[in-house]
Amino acid sequence: MQKRLNIKQAAPDALKAMIGLESYLSKISISKTAKELIKIRASQINGCAYCINIHTQDAVKNGESNQRIFLLSAWREAGDIFTEEEKVVLAVTEEITLIHENGLTDETYTKALQYFSESQIADIITAIITINLWNRVVLSTHLRIGESLA
Repeated sequence: MQKRLNIKQAAPDALKAMIGLESYLSKISISKTAKELIKIRASQINGCAYCINIHTQDAVKNGESNQRIFLLSAWREAGDIFTEEEKVVLAVTEEITLIHENGLTDETYTKALQYFSESQIADIITAIITINLWNRVVLSTHLRIGESLA
């Protein structure tokens, strides 16, 4: 895989804006666990090894179990390993990450309203969009595990 541009050098203001999204997300009421599940699951779908590597390590540091990380790609079949709230977050993550299929369905959105306020759903959507943005930057620039964006 050929090394490509460095986003910090080529578009520093774009990188600053992306970091601004991360700063916003660090202050939202959604749990760290939910945020890491979003990041890992979207990165799995997008095939972003760089982000999977970072966010599984972050999840473990935040107390996530290896079992739940290993089962994340099969969360629907994992029984009660994930809470109902987490299952909703994962469903929203998959539907937005795979937006070209059906988008965020009314069924999933309605279920999300059972567990989260509209403000929290907006934050969940923002978290999903943000990790998808990072995945696309990393994959487009061929950033390798261990390299730095900054």
